[in-house]
Amino acid sequence: MEKKSQESKKGPTHREVPPAVVLLLAMALMNALLYLCLDRFFISHLHSTVDPSHCPFGSFRMGQMKNCSPWLSCEELRTEVRQLKRVGEGAVKRVFLSEWKERKVALSRLTGLEMKDDFLHGLQMLKSLQGKHVVTLLGYCEDDNTILTEYHPLGSLSNLEATLNLSKYQHVNTWQNRLQLAMDYVGIINYLHSSPLGTLVMCDSNDLPKTLSQYLLTSNFSIVANDLDALPLVNHSSRTFVKCGHRELHGDFVAPEQLWPYGEDLPFHDDLMPSYDEKIDIWRIPDVTSFLLGHVEGSDMVRFHLFDIHKACKSKTPAERPTAQDVLDVYQKVLNSLRDTVTTQTREML
Repeated sequence: MEKKSQESKKGPTHREVPPAVVLLLAMALMNALLYLCLDRFFISHLHSTVDPSHCPFGSFRMGQMKNCSPWLSCEELRTEVRQLKRVGEGAVKRVFLSEWKERKVALSRLTGLEMKDDFLHGLQMLKSLQGKHVVTLLGYCEDDNTILTEYHPLGSLSNLEATLNLSKYQHVNTWQNRLQLAMDYVGIINYLHSSPLGTLVMCDSNDLPKTLSQYLLTSNFSIVANDLDALPLVNHSSRTFVKCGHRELHGDFVAPEQLWPYGEDLPFHDDLMPSYDEKIDIWRIPDVTSFLLGHVEGSDMVRFHLFDIHKACKSKTPAERPTAQDVLDVYQKVLNSLRDTVTTQTREML
């Protein structure tokens, strides 16, 4: 009697779940997780949500900073910034990896006084164009010819292939992310063509390596413009056009209107060279995008869908080329269409 009483206190015994039910539940869970992963992979973007343009003019925010801080002054640059090592050099400035309040930053110094006008022009562009498309300005000192900007350890866009070939970045080496980089690039061109200052032309881009060196690859795998030393202004109303440099240009990377039009019989002379407008930037878009797409699985499929817009970009007549916004709209449509197609096909296979 006592034994029965003790057994009744233990309550009802647990039944074992049949293996078939466990298997079905596991498969349902795996499918749910797979759907979530696909949506997250294709729809989410790696870009940072921190936009320096949210700060008032004359201040900045970078990384994990929650509040905006005023641009650093000459005194602060001299006393608070510690120069570490040189990481780059161009015709206008040398760039040094430096440290400010335990944060890595990039300190640029003028190479020579003969380049000071270009240096100051680049500084003015940095100050005026702050936003998500341009490297974040942290401070400057005209007396010392120094500019401090956010440091991006992945370096210039020239390093893209070497970076994506590293094992830790293999998961982002996809046609989707590469097409997004191309959209970033065209987005920058579009921003410059419709900037607060007017229509600006990215002049320092006469070949692919030089063009790529003007942009930085961020840790979130987005692109920002970095070198703004040569951004002349076009004004169609006043018929003010530009010439990129004072030397004769060659090759098919530059637009046809940038080439000497009078043949070999007449030697090149800068005064006789016709000027041109922002459509030279459009001519270069297909070449830069082809580099950014690389040769991963699916990149040729993207090239096929971009063929028509890229053909229009290569029109010999500048006025017939699309605007940067037109190109950006097509890129977005192609990304959405191909992403939806891949997602649908994957779900049908499950």
